[in-house]
Amino acid sequence: MKKRSNLLLVCLFFTFSLGAQTYFPEKNNWLTKKPSELGLNEAKISEAISFAIEHESEQNPNLKIAHYESAFGREPFGYPVGPMKTRGSAAGLIIYKGYVVGQWGDPARVDLTFSVAKSFLSTTAGLAVAEGLIKDEMDLVYPYMAPIYPFDPVRTAMNKADHLYEDDVFELFDTDHNRKIRWDDLLRQTSDWEGSLWGKPDWADRPSGEAAQWRTRPRNAPGTVYEYNDTRVNVLALALMNVWRKPLPTVLKEKIMDPIGASDTWRWTGYENSLVVLDGQIMQSISGGSHWGGGMMLSAWDQARFGYLTLRNGNWNGKQLIDSSWIEKSRTPTPAQPGYGMMNYFLNNDLKEAPAAPKSAFMHIGAGTNMIYVDQENDLVIVARWIPNGDKAELVRLVLESLKK
Repeated sequence: MKKRSNLLLVCLFFTFSLGAQTYFPEKNNWLTKKPSELGLNEAKISEAISFAIEHESEQNPNLKIAHYESAFGREPFGYPVGPMKTRGSAAGLIIYKGYVVGQWGDPARVDLTFSVAKSFLSTTAGLAVAEGLIKDEMDLVYPYMAPIYPFDPVRTAMNKADHLYEDDVFELFDTDHNRKIRWDDLLRQTSDWEGSLWGKPDWADRPSGEAAQWRTRPRNAPGTVYEYNDTRVNVLALALMNVWRKPLPTVLKEKIMDPIGASDTWRWTGYENSLVVLDGQIMQSISGGSHWGGGMMLSAWDQARFGYLTLRNGNWNGKQLIDSSWIEKSRTPTPAQPGYGMMNYFLNNDLKEAPAAPKSAFMHIGAGTNMIYVDQENDLVIVARWIPNGDKAELVRLVLESLKK
């Protein structure tokens, strides 16, 4: 209870401290200041930037090749079904008190951000709660769901008689286990949803244990066991699209990206087969990551804007775009995995993510590694792209050393 109270106090402090003196960048124009103008040690900032450049990921820049050279490419059904692109070199930004005090690489380059897309996805869930489309994230999901009609031109061209006994639609939550899943379970990756979506069975994502038991093991009660699983993330994406009744990129653009002045270069895609017919329109259900391709493609500048929005507890220049209570919930530890909030908020309560950082700091993290570090105590956002996961904490430490003691 004490940790939760401290978190609430930090959130309230930033909510009420926002005023005319707080800088928010206009679209395509983020002001830069020399580190020394804000009391930072310029040599330490330079050291941090050099570290990020020198410690670029050694994975193949061709992300298709990198995929097949990784464990993902050796999974059952591990082939990509969404677009991928060759990445750029190491890039990033350091934002202190709202101003750019450091940058490297090409922050304007549009690249995949992998599981950072999950933070955008959970944001659309928070918006659905705020608008009353979802009454409460603790509600069961299945009462909100209608049958889903996939758009499959190849199947519709087949001989109908050969498919007489097959349903033309499918249900996401039609098993006894899946009917017990709440929105919160999906958001915290504790649902243990069972099934297959877009040709990717739940058991084929990072399988462990004996292969003979992948499909037959007993299911864990929703909320009790954490498992990072992109099939289930995509279930959440499809469920949310059905609640919104429009594509999630449309929701995100209108409610978040345009108001924060994001560029016009970001794209959020799904898979070549993740198409459904909804309200007479063909819509693509997006991917919550790039495990099998697709997902969010955006620049480091746009990553930084989203990170800055979460730094300010969902407030952008006086407008509350994300309810501050949703940010608080996103930063509340998951009982089954205390280092994880709602996707994709990685928490630092135990100082494992960044030992030199405050416990209240959090990160939006995706493979690559793509990192958005958010530190309210120090009014700091760091975006780092294509840095090995093991080096991200050292980058944070070096930046923190530049702050005035």
